Amino acid sequence: MAKIGYIGLGIMGAAMTRNLMKAGHELVVHNRSQGIVEQLVSEGATRAHSPREVAEQVEFVFTNLPDSPDVEKVVLGENGIIEGAHEGLIFVDNSTIKPETARNIAAELEKAGVMALDAPVSGGDIGARNGTLTIMVGGSQEAFDKTAPLFEAMGKAWVLVGESGAGQIAKVCNQIIVGAQMTALAEALITAQKAGVDPSRVVEAIKNGAAQMWTLDNKPPRLFAGNRQPGFKAYMQHKDLGIVMDTAKTYGIPLPMTAVVQQLYTAMLEQGNRELDNSAIISVYESLTGLQLIEPDKE
Repeated sequence: MAKIGYIGLGIMGAAMTRNLMKAGHELVVHNRSQGIVEQLVSEGATRAHSPREVAEQVEFVFTNLPDSPDVEKVVLGENGIIEGAHEGLIFVDNSTIKPETARNIAAELEKAGVMALDAPVSGGDIGARNGTLTIMVGGSQEAFDKTAPLFEAMGKAWVLVGESGAGQIAKVCNQIIVGAQMTALAEALITAQKAGVDPSRVVEAIKNGAAQMWTLDNKPPRLFAGNRQPGFKAYMQHKDLGIVMDTAKTYGIPLPMTAVVQQLYTAMLEQGNRELDNSAIISVYESLTGLQLIEPDKE
């Protein structure tokens, strides 16, 4: 069993930490908010007071943080992971950040003798809790092979896509599709209701056909129950779409559909719904149509 550090204990990070602990690994944790740290310590984890203190004690150090500047600060800043670097340490970033940032961090850590993997995940809070995430990895084969047993505790699939940054490129592609799925679902549900047909029956009719997708399998029951809590927060989806568009600009890629999806999420944030689930993008369509999605048993 390995000694592992985990920094960034939000909805995803806390669940992934718990799965690593359930698999028998020893966890050292650090987070800005201390409530979740207290919970994990009560469950058997060890508290650390800085990223440096985490790195000094472990064989692997994971991060799961909101955005590129946060990861840069935790890894390369004062009392950062790089200051606790030691022989054999492997850094694994589960955050979704800019591919260029992932490459730069990996290059700096390499100078300190640390191997780095960018390893963003997909599957939301459900996948994090159930240990069924998909993990997209960039970095060396050596670091990937050493970390694979830990991925097994967190996910159902993990793929080495390429060198540093390739995992984040895969996540860019993933978020293009996720954003499109969430908006397509919203349009489908609103279309059914506006046309006077029970949206829940429409979902039942189409979910095993050509329209089948993870979003259609998982999100409608929550929406029909009036549950728009995350999940994956809308402002994070918006942030990820910003990374998509920045990457498109870097490589000269036209992404007109994704640009529209990003604007829809901008509208959602402007409505004050930034903390809701990304599937709550339906709120924008409700505003445009004057409809409110009705729970099936109230129709």
